[in-house]
Amino acid sequence: MKKLFTQALASFVVLLLCSFSIIAQTKLTGKVVDASSKETLIGVSIAVKGKVIGTITDGNGNFSLTTSTPTPFTVTVSMVGYERQEIQVTEKSKNLQIALKEQTVLGQDVVVSASRIEESVMQSPVTVEKMDIRTIRETPSASFYDALRNLKGVELSSQSVTFSSVNMRGFGSNGNVRVVQLIDGMDNQAPGLNFSVGNIVGITELDLEGVDVLPGAASALYGPNAMNGLILMNSKSPFLYQGLSAQVKTGLMYASNRTETTTPYSDFSIRYAKAINNKFAYKINFTTLSAEDWQATDNRDQSLLNGYGLGAADRLTNLAYNGVNVYGDETNVNMYSSLYGAIPGMVTAALADPTNPANAFGMGLYKFGQLFGKKPEDLLQYFVPNVAISREGYKESDLASYMNRNMKFNAAIHYRFNDKLELILQGNYGQGTTVYTGADRYSIKNFSMGQYKAELKGSNFFLRAYTTQENSGDAYATGTLGQLVNEVARPSTAWYPSFFQTFAGLSFTKFATELQTNLAKGLAPAVALGTAVATNTASYPYYLGTARSVADGGTRLYPGTAAFNAAVDAIKNKALPAGAKFLDKSALYHYEGMYNFTEKLNNKFELIAGANYRIYALNSEGTLFALDNNGNEFSIHEFGAYAQAGKKFIKDKLKITASMRYDKNENFDGQFSPRLSGVFTEGNSNFRVSYQTGFRIPTTQDQYINLLTPSARLLGGLAVVQDRYNLSGNSYTLQSVLAGKPEAYTAKSWKPEQVKTWEFGYKGLLFENMLADFYYYNSTYINFSAGMAVVQTPAQHKDPSVLGNKVFSFPSNVDNEVKTTGWGLSLDYKLPGNWNLGGNTSYNYVTDNGGLSNYTLAYNTPMFRTNVTLGNRNIAGSGWGVNAVWRFQEGFVWQSSIVNQAVNQLQQSYIPKFSNFDLAVSKKVSEIKSIIKVGGTNLFGPAYSTGWANPMIGSMYYVSIAFDELLNK
Repeated sequence: MKKLFTQALASFVVLLLCSFSIIAQTKLTGKVVDASSKETLIGVSIAVKGKVIGTITDGNGNFSLTTSTPTPFTVTVSMVGYERQEIQVTEKSKNLQIALKEQTVLGQDVVVSASRIEESVMQSPVTVEKMDIRTIRETPSASFYDALRNLKGVELSSQSVTFSSVNMRGFGSNGNVRVVQLIDGMDNQAPGLNFSVGNIVGITELDLEGVDVLPGAASALYGPNAMNGLILMNSKSPFLYQGLSAQVKTGLMYASNRTETTTPYSDFSIRYAKAINNKFAYKINFTTLSAEDWQATDNRDQSLLNGYGLGAADRLTNLAYNGVNVYGDETNVNMYSSLYGAIPGMVTAALADPTNPANAFGMGLYKFGQLFGKKPEDLLQYFVPNVAISREGYKESDLASYMNRNMKFNAAIHYRFNDKLELILQGNYGQGTTVYTGADRYSIKNFSMGQYKAELKGSNFFLRAYTTQENSGDAYATGTLGQLVNEVARPSTAWYPSFFQTFAGLSFTKFATELQTNLAKGLAPAVALGTAVATNTASYPYYLGTARSVADGGTRLYPGTAAFNAAVDAIKNKALPAGAKFLDKSALYHYEGMYNFTEKLNNKFELIAGANYRIYALNSEGTLFALDNNGNEFSIHEFGAYAQAGKKFIKDKLKITASMRYDKNENFDGQFSPRLSGVFTEGNSNFRVSYQTGFRIPTTQDQYINLLTPSARLLGGLAVVQDRYNLSGNSYTLQSVLAGKPEAYTAKSWKPEQVKTWEFGYKGLLFENMLADFYYYNSTYINFSAGMAVVQTPAQHKDPSVLGNKVFSFPSNVDNEVKTTGWGLSLDYKLPGNWNLGGNTSYNYVTDNGGLSNYTLAYNTPMFRTNVTLGNRNIAGSGWGVNAVWRFQEGFVWQSSIVNQAVNQLQQSYIPKFSNFDLAVSKKVSEIKSIIKVGGTNLFGPAYSTGWANPMIGSMYYVSIAFDELLNK
């Protein structure tokens, strides 16, 4: 199929080339200056409206453009910070002298993202948040990606200095599969992870033209998984942004919880683009970043065992201690229960061979049982506490790779056959080391991913084919590593019996001695027993310490030793499940096209249509995904098609747009996604209403994962995966077990998640210097996909290698509808003296959780968050600029697969509220075409966390210098 499509695309290009005839050429020249200062403007975009042809002004503000478009035609003249102009070109006006006015009126941006056609951002039928070149350049954040959190309704979950996940309108996560990120039209997800790894494999900051963010459902035009939001990043065309640009950013990172509190940070980028003529252009980008990562140091006990609540104990006080960011201590076994079940066998062996010293414990229990008229196992309660025991784990800093690196390389070749047709060959490659919080804390070491695209773009259509090739490199699961280090030192199947037998032997000897002594003194049996128990219990700390020492047997591996390092290296280099290495070389192949029929219909109404086909080729070498009956990993095929029509009414004041999409994944029934919207414009005010639908075809991991983690075995939701573990009717829901009323789990059909959203909004200019944007939405989720956890007892799983219960976690549909609501408001005010004051706030809330009891909702969203910004890019014409951002968000409950299952179900995994302040001061130095910026993030602290088990984000202080050959004075 892939080969056929490639051949068809090549044939189509040849056909187009052969069909071109020689037509008349029009040469357009001119100059662009600043309307106020009369200074020449460099890098101004001059484009023929409705065509792909365009150019930019040179270092003297001049431009020259040759086009086959016959006169009269219209050219658009645009530059960030200036008012956009449209000029009609005739035979008599081929030499243009253009004066651009500085943009003083807000809301003049143009977007394509909302409807896949060009329209004013003010008249967009859905909410659109934008970051343009100027915003990107002036942000005080360490990167443009971090600055996304300043947009209304957008929040980031930061797991590393180089990896944050974007969340919108609820159901946030560390790898959000309900938000789609597109880079130059390419889905930026890692095929085996099913979400974008931040901007590790993305656009460099110097090559980024802009970012559009669409909170809410966007499946009608953009397909599966764009149900809570869409991020579109567009890079700069080498035709329109030429020359050399470079940026160096260096600074310090500080957080008091880190092993080394203050460490250096460096980020270097370079871009070069050149248009050989009006037909051929190319660009090359390179960036490299290095930093010592933020550290996750939450050592609170999350076991909720032995009578201790969350964070109420440590390793010394709770024998079942399970630290949040401590690994290797997750498994626990109840000492009393384990010994109780073994005693009948011990007694039987003792009676068969009473003189064998190894049977002394069993014989002693038998004799005391005879004395007190009790079963031997019932005597256990007098000298063995009913407590769970866990092994000692390791801190994350002892196991994780914190030396973060990121290298990105991008290159593209653009060729314009004529005014209407452009060919783009593009490659994006990224490689790096970061940390990701999923079901485990994963050290994504030497991870790499490449995206390679061929696109044929016309004025009214595009054909696009691309592939994504992922390589997990040396990535490993930190929690699994901690567990396996303990297993290398001594297997748990030997460690726990040794611990229990040592404790029981010491305790029983002391107890028996005390009891016999008391009886010899003539004390009544009941009194003698009580006194012996009290005396013996006082020695429990000694028994426990001795038992742990004997169980370790001198084999425990200590961080920093050669033996520990050797074990860690060996485990990291061995693939799951025997080791901790995460292998994934999955790939994605995508083909799509779109055609705009509007001109063919004489612009009576807008009509576009498109289709796509996608293949996921899973390849984890058997470590992550389930295998078919032939021992191979699965491939997934899906396709989709859409159409959209729009028309204006009432003297063009009202625009109605309707769209419909159909998608089919081979493992699920087809999905229809309609959207209907209306925008009414009156003067500077725009009122919008829309009905949007979205859906999420379960990700590759949702479908086929089969991975053992410290907290549970993660399974895909498909029957072909679950049936191998005989879960239906042979397990209990975890929630019912915790409630003390075990309820059998029964499997049911699994369907794609859907959302239906009504949204109302307003966007308008108030008093000509204030831009207001408001939205309200109400969403209903159908077949909501939530986490289900079930438990199999030893009698059910019958696995002798597992001492206790087996816990399984997998996605499943909620029976009832889940409903959410929210609103957002932003106000941007243009103050005198070129100052800009802005603020936005958003509110998100679950109004109906569908009566969840056995599911983990994982809403993971603060109810309220706000941002306030103040900036001036050129104070009094001095070239000095300043930009400040203050943000706040409320605390909230975080639920995910890394949270201890009991803490998850009881919703105790609370993320505290926080606020922080970012500031940057800049100076434009025109003589060297550079901007120097000094800034800091979270300037006044304290450190904060955005999700459970995530690191504490401290403060960063930096200085940067950015050089741009086309920088204006």
